[in-house]
Amino acid sequence: MTSSEILLGIGLIVGLAVGCQLVASLLRLPAILLLLPAGFVAGALTDDVNPEKLLGATFSPLVSLAVAVILYDAGLGLNLRRLTGHTRKIVVRLIWLGALVTWVAAALLAIPIVGVSRGAAVMLGAILVVSGPTVVGPLLNYVRPTERLQRVLVWEGSLIDPIGGILGAFVFHGVLAGAQHGLGSQLGKFSGSVAVGLAGGAVGAGLLWLLLRRLALDEVLATTVQLAAVVLVAALCDAFRDDTGLIAAVVMGMALANLPGLDIPARRPFFETMVSLIIGVLFISISATVTPQSLRHVALPTLGLVAALVLVVRPLVALLSAARTDVPFRERWFIGWMAPRGIVAAATASTFSVSLVQAGIGGAQKILPATFVVIVATVMVYGLTALPVARWLDVRRSARSRPLLVGGDPWVIELGRALRSAGLDVLMWAGLDRERRSIKDARLDLAPGELLAAATGAGAELEGITDVLLLTDEDDFNALAYMTLKETVEGPVHRLAPPTRSHGVVAPYIGSESLFGEGLNRPELAHRYEEGGRIVTHRVEGAIPAGHEMLFLVKPDGQLTAATETTTPSPEGGDIAILLTPPGEPSR
Repeated sequence: MTSSEILLGIGLIVGLAVGCQLVASLLRLPAILLLLPAGFVAGALTDDVNPEKLLGATFSPLVSLAVAVILYDAGLGLNLRRLTGHTRKIVVRLIWLGALVTWVAAALLAIPIVGVSRGAAVMLGAILVVSGPTVVGPLLNYVRPTERLQRVLVWEGSLIDPIGGILGAFVFHGVLAGAQHGLGSQLGKFSGSVAVGLAGGAVGAGLLWLLLRRLALDEVLATTVQLAAVVLVAALCDAFRDDTGLIAAVVMGMALANLPGLDIPARRPFFETMVSLIIGVLFISISATVTPQSLRHVALPTLGLVAALVLVVRPLVALLSAARTDVPFRERWFIGWMAPRGIVAAATASTFSVSLVQAGIGGAQKILPATFVVIVATVMVYGLTALPVARWLDVRRSARSRPLLVGGDPWVIELGRALRSAGLDVLMWAGLDRERRSIKDARLDLAPGELLAAATGAGAELEGITDVLLLTDEDDFNALAYMTLKETVEGPVHRLAPPTRSHGVVAPYIGSESLFGEGLNRPELAHRYEEGGRIVTHRVEGAIPAGHEMLFLVKPDGQLTAATETTTPSPEGGDIAILLTPPGEPSR
């Protein structure tokens, strides 16, 4: 290919990847639903979008390194200390029991349905074990299931990706060992490959732990050091023994997430941006290598495999995993209706199928197109039916607002009680022990752990939050928390206005719209409360009582609207207004 054709191909791949993700975000659809068809159509219509021609022999190694970066990032979110409470038992079962049942069932079904050899079927079954948070997450955000379901499915998706990558690498080496003469020798090489991956991951994790712990690296340099270390370790492992870099990458991520004395930020903007771009580029590139000819004799049989996985295997996995737990049957059935396949399945199929074809494994050439069909079919099935199924099973969260109040001053606790009396499910968080005790004494729900970790980490402690109200007496904390939480919370994030002419670190300069009417900033509100002003609820039947300041308005359907420095909500009959009374006004 000429340099112009190569540049055009690379530009089209990147443009299609980001364009599909942008359109999917606007339409509130999983990006994979657009990425796979776009890549397939582009690959069929033009030779420019063909990574095998653009990159030649380097395509497969680059895919392997890209997946290593994705799995390292996924591993960083697997802080096992966060997997506690009622979710632990069912999540653990979904991982080990679900992976085992899915692997065995898919392998056994693939032999007669897809028409592949035993080795290829075992490899395909291992590939189809994975689900993935990059697909499950957008679906759950759209469906909005109950908090317990959200936690279980998010944890399953986050854990099954790296575990599926490890299983795929193990099975790949096992299949190659079984297909060659001298089985004992090949199994020895297989064990050696596992050892290389684990050792490489341990060495890489130890090196990163020392660098990040001992050196005063800023955020940018610390991120680039991690990226370089993952690529270097994965490349060295793959160069020494094929396809061991994925194992090393997962080990590095999980080790850093769980090693003591190392604080990996909950938010990793550079890695998140890099992973998002890699996922888009990989989906476009891999789907472009799937030709219409390769699907001709695979598509219809694979749809039969999809039907068995969706209608039989996954529901069975859910019922077995939830057995003897307090999970209601309607929630068990929804868990059984949520297992779309994602990027790791596509990438591992692309990575391993070529080597298996070269090794002469019967039917190995069907692994990639069959995986492509499974991904597209499962995403379409679950994407189109998850919402009506959730409604039918009555497992969706309430449409009513669920605000998080950050702060523990007496007036903040009174505001929490007022919002609760208006029918809202209120959650509170405070940093000081005395404030947390006051919240508990008021019988208000208290969010666990650290605020930013809870809101941005993989533990999913704050799922279901629709509004965040930053009400502490530290203006800079409110401003800094606003800058972090506005990127992770779906609904609005509001903060108190700082004192007039404040010159704090960032408070006057972040461009956010402050809570409450003009002049009702933090010191003024605290002063009025000390002078006897109280926060009360008022069912709107006419005008708002004279002298009262409106803080919030709760609509009959439970939607919360805040009064801000520029906007005051218009009350209508049946609404509940949250008001600040004048000093000395008796509360009602």
